[in-house]
Amino acid sequence: MSALAYFAFAKATTAQTTEAKQYKVQTIAFYNLENLFDTEDDTTIFDEASPIMEMDEGIREEVYQKKLSNMARVIRKIGAEKSQSAPTILGVCEVENRKVLEDLVNHPLLREFDYGIEHFNSPDRRGIDTGFLYKKREFKVLNSTLKELLIYDPVDGDRIYTRDPIIVTGELNGDKMTFIVNHWPSRSGGEQKSRSKRNAAAELNKSIIDSLHSIDSMSKIFVMGDLNDDPTNESVKDILNAQENREEVKPQMIYNPYLQMHRDGYSTLFYRDAGNLFDQIMFTYPMLMEANQSGYQYWQSHIYNPSFMSNKTGQYKGYPYRSFLGSTFTGGFSDHFPVYVYVVKEITNDDQTNVDRD
Repeated sequence: MSALAYFAFAKATTAQTTEAKQYKVQTIAFYNLENLFDTEDDTTIFDEASPIMEMDEGIREEVYQKKLSNMARVIRKIGAEKSQSAPTILGVCEVENRKVLEDLVNHPLLREFDYGIEHFNSPDRRGIDTGFLYKKREFKVLNSTLKELLIYDPVDGDRIYTRDPIIVTGELNGDKMTFIVNHWPSRSGGEQKSRSKRNAAAELNKSIIDSLHSIDSMSKIFVMGDLNDDPTNESVKDILNAQENREEVKPQMIYNPYLQMHRDGYSTLFYRDAGNLFDQIMFTYPMLMEANQSGYQYWQSHIYNPSFMSNKTGQYKGYPYRSFLGSTFTGGFSDHFPVYVYVVKEITNDDQTNVDRD
């Protein structure tokens, strides 16, 4: 167990009596699926640039099925160590359309979990979208929408089309929560030159959170995604005001457990021999034990990076074992490791998934 995970464990237990209790554990996760595109040419987007469409037509279906299997294999295992199941909530990005999500949740490795799908087409030129998967027996969707991220070129004033965040509000076993799933603009052209785009994405998230807080100041809100920024960058640390120390989180503020992980040297991807922690899950004050709210509360945060998902040898040893190098399928998984948090609540006699804590 990492130091950060142990801290969350200790804080949770000190709020309880010394009597042993049982808790229901749910996994909330995010995973960049690295170019999960189907084999069909969609003339409405620029999918010709996707690796699978650059391959010989005769092998596309085989590669697509292997890619689906690899994604399903990972998803099935995320968080299973404690929850004994696949994630209850899973945000994803770099998917082409709803069809690939349907193919994914209907894969034999995932079919038993009966995932529902929330998806909206993205204005992104390549057509890469975000998506929201959830176990229908655990989570009830109350509302789902997309919020336009309006960014304009400072030179010619043209709109820059990128991925819009998905906002899903629902009940996790009766506990109301909202999830904002993001894939912020890339660092194409350099971090500094592209910074304003991610700052705009952060401002949009902040406005969504403020709107939800204006309705209910104790809303349980999760912000997740591939942010293309680290937890210490301006977009996350300053604009979202995401806090590193949970003791400093107050009502209507956000706690980001991945900030300390970043300082400790953990990464979810690597580029030019440098690690980044672009994939993050953060959440508002009521999810902390200190808030003394009923329902689910935060327990632990992790990066899912088992050895089978990493390169074993060579220059990129320890890096994510990605699916594609140019138009070549490597047989790997993704160029990002997924991230996940455990949330817990004291179980009733009807609950089946639990963990003992003293």
